[in-house]
Amino acid sequence: MNKKLIITAVLVSIIGTSCMAQEKLFNGTNIQSPVKNADETVTFNLYAPQAQKVSVSGDFLPTIKMQTSRGEYDAPGSAQLVKNEKGQWSYTTTVLPSELYSYTFNVDGLNINDPNNIYMNRDITTYSSIFITTKEKGDKGDLYSVNDVPHGDVAKVWYSSPTLKMNRRMTVYTPAGYDKGKAYPVLYLLHGAGGDENAWSELGRTAQIMDNLIATGKAKPMIVVMPNGNPNCQAAPGEWSFGMYTPSFMGNTGPTAPAAASMEESFMDIVKYVDSHYKTIKSREERAVCGLSMGGGQTFSISRLYPMDFSYYGLFSAGLHLNKDINLKDSSIYYQMKADNVYQEQMKKLFKSNPKLYWIAIGKSDFLYKANADLRKFLDENHYPYEYMETDGGHIWRNWRIYLATFAQKLFK
Repeated sequence: MNKKLIITAVLVSIIGTSCMAQEKLFNGTNIQSPVKNADETVTFNLYAPQAQKVSVSGDFLPTIKMQTSRGEYDAPGSAQLVKNEKGQWSYTTTVLPSELYSYTFNVDGLNINDPNNIYMNRDITTYSSIFITTKEKGDKGDLYSVNDVPHGDVAKVWYSSPTLKMNRRMTVYTPAGYDKGKAYPVLYLLHGAGGDENAWSELGRTAQIMDNLIATGKAKPMIVVMPNGNPNCQAAPGEWSFGMYTPSFMGNTGPTAPAAASMEESFMDIVKYVDSHYKTIKSREERAVCGLSMGGGQTFSISRLYPMDFSYYGLFSAGLHLNKDINLKDSSIYYQMKADNVYQEQMKKLFKSNPKLYWIAIGKSDFLYKANADLRKFLDENHYPYEYMETDGGHIWRNWRIYLATFAQKLFK
């Protein structure tokens, strides 16, 4: 088949899937996907009669090792769908544990989302279809689901950052009953590289996790503040004046002009705004900060810059660094810690102030595992107390949702 015919075949396949979406809406065509089966497997269906090959890629399949400039990481595996005589392709998984899963289809070399599933998430530049499996109350799938419990509110809030010399946006969760007059503790929750103020509320399911934990008494009611961690950006891509640019992995998303300061240096602008505009308990003991990857590295820095302003710190798969020249592949951060007198004095001051919790969590196959092991080695040698959680898997949202749910239950008690 020549190149022109291949392109034509792919287009026909995609048009077919698009038409099926319209037929499903207007003509009653009953193609369901995904289908959660009684035996706890899941079946994916796609109508593409002209397609030659269809596969599904998702985090419910065995991972494959991928190598990039940032190091080795686990990528979702893939499986082939089988076509029946009516032109419908299908694949059924093995039994799936309770979880939130993401996936995409590949039709003759072209990645598409499931046209029969309206639920999807954006992770940097990639959209994926999603679904949740749950077997019983309280399992992970149930925790990530919208349940019939009192719901908090989620707002997109603009604030002024004098340090960064711009107005910026953040996402703020206030718990059910917030308007009844009491003051609340605050958790500051930071995203990773390539993310923005939408990441934790969408990919991380923060509102669902907090609603369910608070409703069952497993976490105290708290305000959760999710700022944009890219100091040269005002808000998420397409949602501020820079326009509809393509976000990138690191913080250089959007404008090329350097930021006036780092996220860590500007962080107290956020705290001051929250304390002046929300009903907060304005004390160190009622403030926590945590973050994933880049946000974990920012938390690492914030703990040293403002040791008297927060009492709980959570480092989730943290991208650790001691200066602005970040090199996540550098395996010698332990020796940097040993040689950096300023860092050692900062850590001494931090732990002398007796924070209530310094919490580290990471997956066994995370490409940042070695750097986090180096941090634990330094803490152990100096007898600095911390708690540690190690999970299976790598640098993935499946782990970060677990870390948030676990960390939140430890706060303000």
